[in-house]
Amino acid sequence: MRAWLFSIFLISGTAAQADVPRVATDIAPVHSLVAMVMEGVGTPDLIIPSGATPHSYAMRPSEARALAQADMVIWIGPALTPWLADPIKSLAPNAQSIELMAVAGTQLLANRTGVAFEADKHDAVATGGAADQTVPSAQAEAETAPAHADGDVHAAGGFDPHVWLDPENAKLWLGTIANALSARDQENAATYAANAAQGATQLDELQTRLEAQLAPLQGRPFIVFHDAYHYFEARFGVEARAAISLSDGVAPSAARMAEVKNVVGQSGATCVFTEPQFNPGIITALQTQATLTTASIDPLGARLPQGPELYPALIESVGTAFTACLTQ
Repeated sequence: MRAWLFSIFLISGTAAQADVPRVATDIAPVHSLVAMVMEGVGTPDLIIPSGATPHSYAMRPSEARALAQADMVIWIGPALTPWLADPIKSLAPNAQSIELMAVAGTQLLANRTGVAFEADKHDAVATGGAADQTVPSAQAEAETAPAHADGDVHAAGGFDPHVWLDPENAKLWLGTIANALSARDQENAATYAANAAQGATQLDELQTRLEAQLAPLQGRPFIVFHDAYHYFEARFGVEARAAISLSDGVAPSAARMAEVKNVVGQSGATCVFTEPQFNPGIITALQTQATLTTASIDPLGARLPQGPELYPALIESVGTAFTACLTQ
């Protein structure tokens, strides 16, 4: 009798677990936000591992399998991962696809072009889902976007895809994620809603701390390796003056380096934000009369442990790096 009851318990437990949606995510910061909402209920899958560039990536069999098994795919959108649209369509045709850049209310900024950036030009130009602007769908962008051999996702006329570096966007998405999960799993809806609210409160407190921390540093010029921090800059009132590289993984040309060095000299910038793949010899080439201080930032949080705490830790680490470099 006990063995029979135990078997029933195992079967019912398995069935309950099976009702929890299987969620595939693109990058670690998005995975972290979904993990926040699903904490205590389930764990999302990560398609693009930490350390890989999201702009072009070949999935491993285990990652393709996770995508194929997903009930829901939550990703930034084709502006960041243009290659991912086709696998979602072919491997997960019945999965719900949530493109976070297209979520109503998401603050979007236009790509900055050229080498030097004009100060104060990072007001929000659109919001995701707005009727008077268009965030291309995955299918439309995959079919119409020109191929960029250099991997550039910062083409003129488009939106900057690094939207997760604005914590206001992240707070909005927590609610979107909770609502989507609740629609598929009403039994755990209260947990999803409570987790999203708790996550939003945590991000509110973090944002308040960083606003106070970075306010004295507004107006201090700096250079970035590639233009990945536009949203963070706009949220906290700090301003890059130029980007060394057109995109991550793209070596700057001699002409571009000359322009960046000119910006360094004219602006008086003494801080350069680098990334893990950065070539330190570039700093030597940029030296003018002032000594350049460097700080390494990874916009994807590749060095941070995956899970619900990654996203807050990522935003905190970016703020800490800005503070350390700009106070030199």
